[in-house]
Amino acid sequence: METKHSNNVHNAVTRFSWGGVLLALGIVFGDLGTSPLYTFKAIIGERTISDTLVLGGVSAVFWTLFFQTTLKYVLITMRADNNGEGGIFSLYTLIRRHGKWVLWPAIIGGSFMIADSLITPPISVISAMEGLKQLNPNIPILPITIFILVLLFLFQQSGTKRIGAFFGPAMIAWFGMIAILGAVNLANDPSVLKAINPVYAYRLVVNYPGGLWVLGGVFLCSTGAEALYADMGHVGRRNIQIAWIFIKVSLLLCYFGEAALLLKHNGQTLSSVDAFFGLVPHWFLIPSIIVATFATIIASQALISGTFTLFNEAVRLNIWPKLRIEFPTEMRGQVYVPAVNWMMMIGCVGMVIHFRESSNMEAAFGLSVTLTMLMTTILLSYYLYSKRVSIILVLPLALLFLWIETTFLIANLSKFSHGGWITLLIGLGLISIMYVWHEGKKLKSRYKKINNLNDYKATLRELSNDTSVSKYATHLVYLTGSGNAGKIEERIIESILFQQPKRADIYWFIHIDVTDEPYTSSYSVEIVEPEEIIFVRFKLGFRIAPRLNLLFKKVVSELTTNNEVHIQSKYSNSNKKYISGDFRFVVMKSFLSVENDLSFRDNMIMRLHFMLDKMSLTDDKSYGLDYSNVIVEHAPLIIGETENIQLTREKSAIFHDR
Repeated sequence: METKHSNNVHNAVTRFSWGGVLLALGIVFGDLGTSPLYTFKAIIGERTISDTLVLGGVSAVFWTLFFQTTLKYVLITMRADNNGEGGIFSLYTLIRRHGKWVLWPAIIGGSFMIADSLITPPISVISAMEGLKQLNPNIPILPITIFILVLLFLFQQSGTKRIGAFFGPAMIAWFGMIAILGAVNLANDPSVLKAINPVYAYRLVVNYPGGLWVLGGVFLCSTGAEALYADMGHVGRRNIQIAWIFIKVSLLLCYFGEAALLLKHNGQTLSSVDAFFGLVPHWFLIPSIIVATFATIIASQALISGTFTLFNEAVRLNIWPKLRIEFPTEMRGQVYVPAVNWMMMIGCVGMVIHFRESSNMEAAFGLSVTLTMLMTTILLSYYLYSKRVSIILVLPLALLFLWIETTFLIANLSKFSHGGWITLLIGLGLISIMYVWHEGKKLKSRYKKINNLNDYKATLRELSNDTSVSKYATHLVYLTGSGNAGKIEERIIESILFQQPKRADIYWFIHIDVTDEPYTSSYSVEIVEPEEIIFVRFKLGFRIAPRLNLLFKKVVSELTTNNEVHIQSKYSNSNKKYISGDFRFVVMKSFLSVENDLSFRDNMIMRLHFMLDKMSLTDDKSYGLDYSNVIVEHAPLIIGETENIQLTREKSAIFHDR
């Protein structure tokens, strides 16, 4: 039940304004903006610096930023918004009604974007710290990097609202710095601008030995493009598009400045020059490292927050086990997921310890981002097709982006054994969990037995007024998976009537629909039987956490105010006219019955699903219910039960009395 005020505030932020542009600079572009720290390191690697390598590399960077970032994301993908929200799961919700197969690209893309979040903070922060080697090659940068990362994750639980205003100015300082540093070095050799000609990129791939594999390093210049789309809902499409003009100019000045610097060291290797910090005058080295460190922290912060949002969406879309979701600030859409935070901290620290240098992380980094972008291309193409965009336009665009990203994927796979396998392993693990959870939910739903509630109305009314049965609760509330007020699960009926009868004044049945819109918050009520049976249906967006206790209290309050229901107990005393009735929630929990006849595949899926279910957050906690008034009941789930059991009765022995 979203207020009109909150909508107005959100619209004010996402509409075009210079304040919104400043916010976009601080929140959205950190990952893209810090890529000059490591992109040319990845392009050159251990190779000897040459004209073909440097000019071909910067030419490929120029056109990659144009096609992948500007054309694909800034101009096209951002138009596929879900009420202003972006991201791969938002894109999935726009088209999932058109085909079940689109779940797979969404799961794969989301999984590898999460895997990317374990690489970005380490490679960004350690790249900034490596600038200290310009002062002293023996400075131990690993402990410093780990310390910064641990502080970053410890800070997550308090949210980013307090320092959010600092992000924009800090990133302006960063982009202004790299633009000036690049322009100064470019002025010394403006001839490198000839690399804008795509012929130089072509020569790199075709004529340079192993030129195709160099593209794996080139691709790192576009990392963070997916974040532009994912964070669109926080700052607005127009603000991102305007900010991108400044960002792109700064990045290109920096990349061409780095190219001009590297050409001075023709015939040498990177052991004699740092592609980025070599731009910095010695007197400005420490301030530049400080600014770079802040920029990488901001880039990491944005990606971590985006990962929390991804997990929140995955839980709401029933493709990830339930997790505890917190709201550290009142900022719309900002969530904190404790379990994810601590696992990411362990993962990021592990990456630093394992790889030790930013150059060792490049293969794992590029592979995860490439796979995410490929999946986005597939979903985006289908979205455009579903919107009846001419196939004459959709097909060439799809083929163009698929060709570019497949080429980059092949280039990144060349370093599979050098660290790319880690990303693939993490991504496959996440995909497996999402698949098992989603398929398990489908199987449970398929075999769920539903009864007609009208058949039990008279019985429930009779039980409610039967004073010979002890009252279980004044108001008994069940969570139901049935979205139809006239239908109810058989196990709920059995819980009320056929176990220990649960007498209550009013029986409430609550159903939650997750909508394709991100911030829907509404409800409807059907009075099945006046003052006896009430059905409440909530419609919540996939970015809204179901804080059911608060939502239900608001519904009951409105119904009481409108005299649609009376929530007081029928008992009274001398001091009060009535006593407010109690509400008791009953959550039905399934377990896999031994009486099942499952195929090998279904048996494995269900066993793994229930294993994940045991490790996930309980239903009462995930729905934000008060612990003191919740009863959890366990019911066996029988799937494909065996009925043709061969059983032969033996004749009983006859005993005679003597």
